[in-house]
Amino acid sequence: MQRTPLMMATRAALAALAAAAVMAGCGGRTEAIAPAADQAPKAQLSPAEQIARGRYLVRAADCAACHTAPQGAPFAGGVELASPFGTFYGTNITPDKTHGIGNWSADDFYQALHDGKAPGKQLYPAMPYTSYRGLSRADSDAMYAYLMQVKPAAVANRPHDLQFPYNLRFALAGWNLLFLEDKLPDASKGNSESWQRGRYLSNALGHCAECHTPRAAFGRLDLSKPLAGSALARVGAPDITPAGLAARGWTAADLQQFFATGIAPQGSAFGEMYPVVHLSSQYLNQVDLAAMTTYLLGDQPPAPQPVKAVSADAAQLAPGRRHYVAVCAACHGREGEGKPHVAVSMAGNSTVRNADARNLIVSMLDGIAAQRFPGVEAMQEMPGFAERMSDEELAQLANYLRATWGGQAADVKPGDVKALRAAGPGH
Repeated sequence: MQRTPLMMATRAALAALAAAAVMAGCGGRTEAIAPAADQAPKAQLSPAEQIARGRYLVRAADCAACHTAPQGAPFAGGVELASPFGTFYGTNITPDKTHGIGNWSADDFYQALHDGKAPGKQLYPAMPYTSYRGLSRADSDAMYAYLMQVKPAAVANRPHDLQFPYNLRFALAGWNLLFLEDKLPDASKGNSESWQRGRYLSNALGHCAECHTPRAAFGRLDLSKPLAGSALARVGAPDITPAGLAARGWTAADLQQFFATGIAPQGSAFGEMYPVVHLSSQYLNQVDLAAMTTYLLGDQPPAPQPVKAVSADAAQLAPGRRHYVAVCAACHGREGEGKPHVAVSMAGNSTVRNADARNLIVSMLDGIAAQRFPGVEAMQEMPGFAERMSDEELAQLANYLRATWGGQAADVKPGDVKALRAAGPGH
């Protein structure tokens, strides 16, 4: 069959729009009622119980991360979601009848979560219906009941700013036909009640795969590598398979603590994970936090790996040591031990131990804003060094950190830093 220009343009639009899936969200812990797993409630809930359940589920699904703008009304939309294809904006999901979902039925809401179809239009997979598709109807109805009683906000939706052909929605129907899966594969092994519950919380509600699973052709999830890590523009969502977590020293207790508080011996939540903890996982009850941990590590977690000894030339690491003492040691400690309420430890830090150095490099370039965590814990602002240090100096510093405390090869090149610098803010 001969390919006409229209056919080729349509195919290109399909591929480009499919790639928008990479934007899928990557946002007191004990509620009156916890969510069910993938089972319907055993007893009929009262309206008040269903709303309480829905509130918990909306938090577990991290809806606020995309639908509540900083300083904006809850769930009124406006969150900017930058992507290589243009800018998406989170929509208004309050019960406002003009701008929100006030005219939607429970059936409409379920179809949006399950199939990515809103009344009158196909949704972009920037809304992770590819994972929410696993939600039970009972949980969808509870989420709908909760959202229908939040305060309506008459805030108009901002149109997505997408370039051609990404602004053509019709190709999404073809992408769904080809790639929308009913079930995501598992990276861990288990069959316990806790593992099953964690599977539902992680795969459906938490939609972890949307960021942590690599993408294949046409932007679809590479289901042969579930949760094996993925590049998200300048940063990377790390490997959170049992082997990947164990390789960076994670234990079940530490991982559960991280989800609950954002702080663990392996470091603190920053970047895209900070709003996940801040808006979502900190509100889960201990049973569900334990279930997510059980699912990610498996019913029989692998032993956490100690930091490997790295054979590195002392002369090669000496410049990095000097940079560390000059600009890092005051906060992170001369021997990388960290300081409570100031800065995390570098020794055994999960980011330092990651084989992919990009998150470490981007942190040094951009810095990290001051952060408050549940309870009294907080971390001071970490300044960025993009204007103070050269590509070579930052590469030397990264190599010192990785070889000294991360068990990684000192193989960061100035060109690696240069590329991430060029892709950063203001460039």
